[in-house]
Amino acid sequence: MTVRWGIAGPGRIAATMAAEFAHVPDAELVAVGSRSSERAKEFAGRFGIPQAYGSYAELFASDVDAIYLATPHGQHTDLALAAIDAGKALLVEKAFTASVADTRAVISAARSRRVFCMEAMWTRFLPAVAHLRELVASGALGEVRAVYGDLLAFREFDPEDRLFNPALGGGAVLDLGVYVISFTQQFLGAPAVVHATGGMYPNGVEGEAGILMGWTDGRYATQAIGFTAPGPGRQVVAGTKGWVEVKPRFHRAEQLSVHLLGEEPQELVFGKTGVGYSHELAHVNACLARGLTESPVMPLSDTLAVQEVMAEVLSQLGR
Repeated sequence: MTVRWGIAGPGRIAATMAAEFAHVPDAELVAVGSRSSERAKEFAGRFGIPQAYGSYAELFASDVDAIYLATPHGQHTDLALAAIDAGKALLVEKAFTASVADTRAVISAARSRRVFCMEAMWTRFLPAVAHLRELVASGALGEVRAVYGDLLAFREFDPEDRLFNPALGGGAVLDLGVYVISFTQQFLGAPAVVHATGGMYPNGVEGEAGILMGWTDGRYATQAIGFTAPGPGRQVVAGTKGWVEVKPRFHRAEQLSVHLLGEEPQELVFGKTGVGYSHELAHVNACLARGLTESPVMPLSDTLAVQEVMAEVLSQLGR
């Protein structure tokens, strides 16, 4: 089964993703849509895409099977709802939306229409992270009691850039926090309490945050995010029988350091296809071939749980 894909929003992340289709045999990138006909045509020419549309409505009305939604966070909701209404399977770039209410609206629409929808949290599909989940599921680490790490990425403040523009969903929480919170959530679930502290830029957008998440049985997670300083970008999953370090940078993981009680440490190296986004594309195609409407690896319930934590962090930071 070959899935015919279209890309909505020919920006930077879309360009990275477009090149990944060459690594997925049953995926064919056949269309791109934009609010600008010129931008759509330029992108199509650069990547050899047959069809370019000067509106998202035209893209959604075309004969594609699936849409990769690559616009800024703030535009996701309306476009996702329109694509779902058109019956298109949907891969929505993270963060899924800019609010809990919008995330719930998209999830409700997808479920009611029985249209496949998934957040593009590509890290979950990398071979290294998939192996880590298998280790945890096997009981090798015992009971996971803590997850801690960071995703620090220094950027010069530019209020016009998407990363810092509140109208485009800018800020460290939606751009970086979604990674660390989603990583934590897949091993510990949704927290009972969230505490956050951080700093803001002059335009009121957060530049950094420390996040503590807690569970009623004592399990916890600590995460640091920020544009204001560089950092390693690693994660540790600690259990009652050992711990695993996901080597920097964890969101594009290739190496695990496994430390089990009573055993010699293991240094594991994993390959990935292309840049790594191809693994989530292959997963979506496999889900569609099985007739699934949600991913078993990145279900919509996980997306909502992560969005709720991000909303609480933003609230505590004063946004």
